[in-house]
Order: sequence, then structure tokens, then C-alpha cells
Amino acid sequence: CVSSYAGFLALLRYLNFPMPSLFLSFTVKFDTCREDEVVGFESSDPSFNVRMDGSIYTERDVSNLSEPVQFMVTARSSPDMPIWETTVKLALAGYSPPTSQVKKSETQRFLKTKQLTGSSGLRRQKRDWVIPPINVPENSRGPFPQMLVSIRSDQDRQIQIRYSITGVGADQPPNEVFSIDPVAGKMFVTKPLDREERSSYHLRAHAVDMNGNKVENPIDLYIYVIDMNDNRPEFRNQVYNGSVAEGAKPGTYVMKVTANDADDDTTANGMVRYRILSQSPHSPIPNMFTINSETGDIVTVAAGLDREKVSQYTIIIQATDMEGNLNFGLSNTATAIISVTDTNDNPPELTARTFSGEVPENRVNIVVANLTVIDRDQPHTQNWNAVYRIINGDPSGHFTIHTDPVSNDGMVTVVKPVDYEMNRAFMLTVLVSNQAPLSDTTQSSQQSTAGVTISVVDVNEPPFFPSNPKLIRFEEGVPAGTTLTTFAANDPDRFMQQIVRYSKLADPANWLNINATNGQIITTAMLNRESPFVKNNIYEATFLAADNGSPPASGTGTLQIYLIDVNDNAPELVPKEAQVCERINSNPINITAADADVDPNVGPFVFELPAFPSSVRRNWTISRLNGDYAQLSLRIQYLESGVYDVPVIVTDSGNPPLSNRSVIKVKVCPCDENGDCTTIGAVAAAGLGTGAIIAILICIIILLTMVLLFVVWMKRREKERQTKQLLIDPEDDVRDNILKYDEEGGGEEDQDYDLSQLQQPESLDHIISKPPGVRRVDERPVVSESQYPIRPVVPHPGDIGDFINEGLRAADNDPTAPPYDSLLVFDYEGSGSTAGSVSSLDSSSTGDQDYDYLNDWGPRFKKLADMYGGGDDD
Repeated sequence: CVSSYAGFLALLRYLNFPMPSLFLSFTVKFDTCREDEVVGFESSDPSFNVRMDGSIYTERDVSNLSEPVQFMVTARSSPDMPIWETTVKLALAGYSPPTSQVKKSETQRFLKTKQLTGSSGLRRQKRDWVIPPINVPENSRGPFPQMLVSIRSDQDRQIQIRYSITGVGADQPPNEVFSIDPVAGKMFVTKPLDREERSSYHLRAHAVDMNGNKVENPIDLYIYVIDMNDNRPEFRNQVYNGSVAEGAKPGTYVMKVTANDADDDTTANGMVRYRILSQSPHSPIPNMFTINSETGDIVTVAAGLDREKVSQYTIIIQATDMEGNLNFGLSNTATAIISVTDTNDNPPELTARTFSGEVPENRVNIVVANLTVIDRDQPHTQNWNAVYRIINGDPSGHFTIHTDPVSNDGMVTVVKPVDYEMNRAFMLTVLVSNQAPLSDTTQSSQQSTAGVTISVVDVNEPPFFPSNPKLIRFEEGVPAGTTLTTFAANDPDRFMQQIVRYSKLADPANWLNINATNGQIITTAMLNRESPFVKNNIYEATFLAADNGSPPASGTGTLQIYLIDVNDNAPELVPKEAQVCERINSNPINITAADADVDPNVGPFVFELPAFPSSVRRNWTISRLNGDYAQLSLRIQYLESGVYDVPVIVTDSGNPPLSNRSVIKVKVCPCDENGDCTTIGAVAAAGLGTGAIIAILICIIILLTMVLLFVVWMKRREKERQTKQLLIDPEDDVRDNILKYDEEGGGEEDQDYDLSQLQQPESLDHIISKPPGVRRVDERPVVSESQYPIRPVVPHPGDIGDFINEGLRAADNDPTAPPYDSLLVFDYEGSGSTAGSVSSLDSSSTGDQDYDYLNDWGPRFKKLADMYGGGDDD
């Protein structure tokens, strides 16, 4: 799971100076399965140390090293994991091995491997000799191909060997970056390398015979691209935005800028350093900020940041690689915009020492004064928003101050009505501050105060009744004209000479009147507690008090009269009707009384029967149940069925008591075994005898019989009317009848039309050549239309046939007439008859006229023949 490499190093052959102490000479790299594991290294030679990143450093001066040094490097990730070892051999630059080893120094050979046992028992094969990493500078100018290393096998003396390389850059994309001479084993780089594109290559070298048989195990080749400073630092953003509070102390962190260099950051080529080139504006000093050259953190250098003077700074920042060396490094710039945020370092200041306003009395929720303030902090923030408080002059809390969110002005508002007669003016002391507390660095006063004078404007106030509602007590029955009380109102306008007048607004029973000048209440009718206008013994009336101010004002007041009950209502017997059985000791009648008065003028009641007439006490008796109820029952054994008026005297307990003689209608009826009145008994009790009941039933039966006979007669009459024949012959029936004709014209001849001629007739010859007489005109001629023939003005009255024939001929000769079977309209009615008046028939004096011929004209003229014919028979 872990691979490693090591080998000879020709240390800095291109440098001709001795190796100093702690000089980086080689890097041991282990590839672990877990990238997040930390690998620890140990060296077997105390003269060399291996750091956590695999870098090997010398612990002493090795300039006098005469021969290569070899030591073991052990790698361990955790105590329970296997231990991996590799051999590191170091030689000074320019070291020449003995002659016996010249061949090996020039050509690296494939060697056999041996077994190494780890601490966990795992075995791993490793090589005694490997090809050391090959370093190739990027962006090399060639010439290409450029030889990197030569590889030879120990068996090349016995057999002919072919060499090849595989891996990324050889036979894998990008292809043909590296190549090898298959015979000589020399490996070349074919073009310039770019470390930023790829920093290392891992290839494998293979040795096979001419038959393709493996001669040696493949050997790993590592090529590292040496970084050159060919990339400028690049800022992540071209513009950075940061902020710092005004008044910040020196050393306050502001923001961070970052630039990345694509070159190797472990070398000077990728080590970026920052510096500030310029600051704008220069106020209060040109160098208000500084930047950490390594981290890019920007902090303040000096005090004096004031947003109200400078709200934003623009800083140009330069990033340079080669550890900031301006002569050899590459540079780039970016812009940092630093906004100075607001702090509450400016208290609000009222624009005047005194303000004034006025308020009408009894008005609320109106603005009476406006306070203006100046605050140089950022508008519409808590550092700018003003808060107003009244600290003196308003102990009753009549006013409050609201802040206008747009203008920041203070609006003095009335929240509690003021009275001109109590306070003609208010002197308020107002203090203003901000929502946010002031900064500790603020030197000026934290709060500003001013005086506000509010004048109260007197207005005409309505009169008011001191006691509203006012309650008085009186006994009912107070006669008309009684003075009850004086219901007067007060005018709050003490500084106005005004007159108050009184009038009545509401008096449901119209019992009261009020004096318009002094408000004295006088009754106009007797007060009755039992009136429906009295609720819970209280009668209410409303009165109006109005002054003569400008404009006039008025107020209302309610007078409540509590009416004390007196015994002025006699009790009423309840119920008014009842029924009882005609036998004694059956259902008695429970009676009570109703009294419109209240206690103590009601019960207990006294119920008694009057002495007159004597039959009342002889037939009935009353027994007391309690103070409010009694029982009325029969006194005798039997009382005939009927309705009886039983008088009862009821007396209440008032002082003095009142009595009432009431009558209860008692129906006496025969009862069944349950004590309930039977139906016949109830009717008899209502006052009808048995004979009357039978007579009523007979009348009902007779009435129903007559109705039934009438219905039968009507149906029979209707049936006879439908079957009755005419008394005269139908031919002699002179009545007008409707005759229905279902003829529809000329039959199939109706369809014999040449409809195409209706569109556009091509020829009129067949029309013109038709003989005169009756004919169909199926098409409209295209010749000029002729006028309708003029009919005779007065046809011969006796020749009706000629008149009809003339009309028919005119219609046939009319080219505009519609086709056959069409309706012809004859609107000519003639100019009147030449015959004389019919009245001449009656005025004839000679009597020589003979009308007997009328008998030959049929039954329709028979009546005329009877009237004018017959001679003396008339």
C-alpha cells in the first residue's frame, strides 16, 4: 500500500559552493493509502534529519565528505501499522567514484531485490538501487530532445536488450513528452515542460530481449519539473469591499485580501508579499491603513476616522512574488474600498431654544407644535432617529411627541382634552436623544433640550348637567301641576356671559314640562306606576340645555323618577272561566287573584261569596288554601248542567284595602268516572238541549241531500244536451257555418316549374308566343314592366261574370304577377250600387210589386217572402 524511492543524488552540480549546514538536499516521499494520515520519519544517521514533509537536512557541515553516505529512513504512520524502510545514499557534487565504479556512475543498472520484513510481519520488495529522481527545469529552451538519464541492464553483455518506457507522458496522454533509445537506453525530454500544467511524471522503464521476454523487472522513473517564476500573483477579486467603524482605534482589523501565485509556493517563485501603493483621500493622514505583507490583513494605523468627514477610502494594493523582491518578482494590483460605518458620535440638536403652538380646548389627536432637529449621523438609522420626551410642564399627561420617520421632526400631539378654564397655556420642557446610545468617544453634550409654549384657545363648550342621570322619588298618583325638582345645567364657559335655555327632548308619556329659564320640572298629568312607560318603577325623560354662544352649544340630561307604589288597583279574579262536575266532591276550581300593585299592596287576598243573590251561597262554597289561592266547589249534592255566573269578592292587603267583585263563568256538566266532562255534557253545559241538538243534525242531513240532487240533475242535463238532434234540416239551417276546405291546388301541376328560369331567362319567346287566356307565368320578364291594366270604373251591376273574367284576364296578362296557385289580392270594391234604397220596399204605396219569386230562392229568402209576399195574408 506504500511506495517509496531513494538513491544517489548529485547535489547541486550546477552550484560550485560547499554544502552548508541545514541545507535541503533531498526529499523522501511515501504514498500512503490514506491521504489524511500523518507519517513520521526517522533517520539511522544522526548527521541527517528527516522532517515531517520528508525533507532531509544535514545537522552538521558535510563539505569534507569524501565518499557517499548511506543511511536508512524509516516511515511509520501509527504504532499498530507496518514499518517501511528505504535506503538513502548521498554524495557531494563533483564526487568521482573509483574506476571500478565508473560504469555504474554513468549507467544505472537493474539489480536484484531482497526481502524486508516490517514490524507487522508484512513483506515488501524494495530495490537496493533505483534511478534517482530526475529534475527538469520548466520552460527550458532546449535544444530538444534533451537527454535525461541512461538505463542499462547487467545482462546486456550476454544478450541484446530492448528498452522502453511507459506511463503518463510516454505512452499515455500527454504522449511523447518523453522518449527512450531502445538500444542505448537513453531517455530524452522532447519539448519544454510546464510545472503549472504538471509538476511531476512517474514512468516505468522496461528491459526485454529480442523475443519480447522480460529480462529485468520494471524500474520506476520519477521526473520532477523545477519551477521557474513565470506566473504573476492573481487576486481573487479585482475589487474588495470592507468596512470599519468611525473612531476605530489603531490596530483595528478591517478586511483581508488574497492573491494566488501559480508558481511553487515552497519556493520564492510562489511566495507572495503585499503592500499598499496609495490611499485616497489622504484625510486625515495619507497612511490610515497598513497591510500584513504575508497574510494580506488590512488594519488601521492611526486614529481619526470620521464618517461625517470621509465616508469611504480607496486603497490600491500590490502583490509581488519572489518574497516581495521588486527587482526580480512579478506584481499585480487590486483595489480595496473601505467604507467607514456610522457610530452615534453626534447627538441630535434642536434647532431653536423655544417652540410655540396652540390647541383648541376639548380637542384630541391633533398636532399643535412641530420641533425640528439636526443630527449629522447617517440618516434613517438608530444613530440618527430622534426620540423626544416631555420632562416638565405636563403632569397630567395631556401631550405626547411622535417622531416623523421621514424628517425626524417631533410632532407635539394632544392625547387628553385641555380645558381653557383650567389652563390657558402650557410650558413644556422637551428633551431629545437618539435611539442608539452615544459613542464613548463623543465629546459634546449627549442630550439637547428646548422649551415649548402651548396656548389653549377658548371655544364655546356645551352646558352640562351636574347629575346625569338625576334620580328623584315620588309616590304615584301625583296630580298635574306638581313641581317635582329643578333640573338645571352648568355652563363651563365661565369667561363668557351666556344664557342657558331648557327644552324637552323625550317624554314618553307626556307627563312632564320644564321651565325654559330655570329648568323647573312640573307634571302635566298624574304619574301612574302601572303605566307601560314605567320600567322597573322608573320613568325616564330627557331634557336639552342650550346656550346662546357662537356657535350655539347644547347638552342633554336624563331625569329618572322612581315611583313609589300606592294601593290604587283592586285585585282581579283569575281565572274567568272554569268547569265543574254536577256532582259534589268532584273536581273543585282553584282560584287566585292578580293585582297590578306591588308588595305590600297585594296578597294575601281574601275570597268570599256575596250575600246576594242568596242562591250563590246556597249552591257554592269557597275554602281558603293559602294567602293567594282558594277553592270554589259545589255546596249541594247535585247541580243541573249549565253555565252559571258565580260572583266572588276579592280583597287585597293594602292600606286601605281594595275589593273587587268579579264573576267567574262555571260550566257544570256530567262527568265520567275520571271526573272529566263528557261531550254531550259539555254541549249541554254550553246551553243547548237535546231537542235542539237533534234539530241541528236533521237540518245538516237535508242540506247535504239537496246538494247531491242538484249535482245529479246538472249531469243529466248535460248528457241530454249532447244527444239532442237538430230540429230543422241542415239544408234549411240559415245560421252561418264555417266550411273547411282541404284542397291544396292543382296537384302535380304545381311542381311543373322550370326553376332555372327564375335565375336569368335566356329567352322570352316562349312567353310572348303563349296565347292569351288562363296560363301560368313561371318567370319574371326582363322587359320593362307594364302598368297594371286599368279596370272599368263601374262594372255592370248585373254582369258579375264579366267583371270576374276581366279581372282574370288582367292578371294573366300582367308580367309582374306571381306564379300559379298564388294569392291574388282584389282591392277593388266598386263605386256603389245603382239600385235604390232597400227602405223603398216599405215605402211603396202601390203594392203592385210581386215578391213571390223569393220563395224559389231557397230557405234563406223564405223570411222575406213571408214578409212582403202573400197579399192579404199579412
